[in-house]
Amino acid sequence: MMQTGLESLQKNHAGINGSVGYLCHAASVDSNYAHGIDVVKSIFGSRLKKLFSPQHGLFADVQDNMVESNHFHHSHYDLPVYSLYSDTRKPSKEMLEGLDHVLIDLQDVGTRVYTYIYTMTYMMEACAENGIEVIILDRPNPIGGLKVEGNMLDQTYKSFVGRHELPMRHGMTIGEVALMAKKHWGIDCALRVIEMKGWKRRHLFWDTKLPWVLPSPNLPNPETAFPFVGTVLFEGTNVSEGRGTTKSLETIGHPSMANYELLEALKKSFEAAGLSGFILRPVSFMPTFQKHAGQVCHGYQIHVTDYSAFSPWHVGQLMCRDFYQHLGRDFQWKQPPYEYEEELMPIDILNGTDQIRRWVESNGTFTDLISIESEGKTDFIEKRSEIMIY
Repeated sequence: MMQTGLESLQKNHAGINGSVGYLCHAASVDSNYAHGIDVVKSIFGSRLKKLFSPQHGLFADVQDNMVESNHFHHSHYDLPVYSLYSDTRKPSKEMLEGLDHVLIDLQDVGTRVYTYIYTMTYMMEACAENGIEVIILDRPNPIGGLKVEGNMLDQTYKSFVGRHELPMRHGMTIGEVALMAKKHWGIDCALRVIEMKGWKRRHLFWDTKLPWVLPSPNLPNPETAFPFVGTVLFEGTNVSEGRGTTKSLETIGHPSMANYELLEALKKSFEAAGLSGFILRPVSFMPTFQKHAGQVCHGYQIHVTDYSAFSPWHVGQLMCRDFYQHLGRDFQWKQPPYEYEEELMPIDILNGTDQIRRWVESNGTFTDLISIESEGKTDFIEKRSEIMIY
């Protein structure tokens, strides 16, 4: 059976001799659903001094972007919990005071805009400044470690949904991202990665037989992590990405969309681009909150039929382009602020460039999109090969 870094820690924790902090969230569980706080406390006892939480809070109970979690004292564990999605994203010297090691145990989903890897790199920077060792308890990339997809981040569009030079789908585990940060992004902390046992790059989450606990409120199952790579882009528009429904990030739509009429044009776009492995099913839905709450939206649910063939980033970009043409004035780009960025367009920081927004607005070709996507990709793949564990 596959073993996460948390479970590897249970079997071997040699060299962790001082006081410990633990950065975790709701999905930090072992294969029997025991929470990592209980596991870590059983290993280190009173040496576990502090807890830290990322975006969405310790319990994944906070819904939206820029909705912060408070610091609090966990009465059951009698430990302070410091929120790293609060008045700060980077832990302060005072938060880290008295610690010798920080364990990081977060379930990432393999997409550049998912913020947990940036909470990790901020923690790495702070630990480097304070002489504290960082220990990553590695977990699977739920969408696999083979495929790389999407354009590289242009540092002009750096934000909390894109701090580092990554493509949208990076094909790394969170432990490998940490190694990339140390080797190529200049974050020179004392770093140890406690590896998984039995994980292969070809594995999708269900191949691991591990339990899925939602890492954020709108990713209730591992299947959603695949379309998320493309549908998360619609956060930068007034098109609903299904938040406020039970199929968020699998379902997208807008009140003015003529989804049946548009379907044939979309199919032609996908066929011309050679995209396969999915079916768009026309749907109507009424979000209970967020965009278009209480209004009927018309759009599509994305059903993935072949996960190895499906390219969600390409599908999402073509849908955005065709929706822009179809909806006309009813299509709008979301305006700032977004994820603590007050000036840049949200769609540009999600895409990590303004080139794709301009491509959408000019009704660009798929060949043009591939050209944008290719810039800097070879260099990334080479750097990635240097730090791959599995």
